Amino acid sequence: MEGTGVGFRKDLVSKLLQLHFTNSKTKVGGDALRLMAELLTIFVVEAAVRSVRQAQAEDLALVDVDQLEKVLPQLLLDF
Repeated sequence: MEGTGVGFRKDLVSKLLQLHFTNSKTKVGGDALRLMAELLTIFVVEAAVRSVRQAQAEDLALVDVDQLEKVLPQLLLDF
């Protein structure tokens, strides 16, 4: 995935992190932003892959939110 331009923008990751900080003066370094962006990308791709596998196991042609809901608990435990 590296170098393909796929992933989360650093400004979006920064905004998501800032929403959860209790102190508005908290700063996030560039390396931490890149790491979080990579983690979010891996998480989303893994969720998509597991949802596809779940849909295949159910003999469905399309992935729906129902498949994501079924794989999400284990995905959260794995991360």
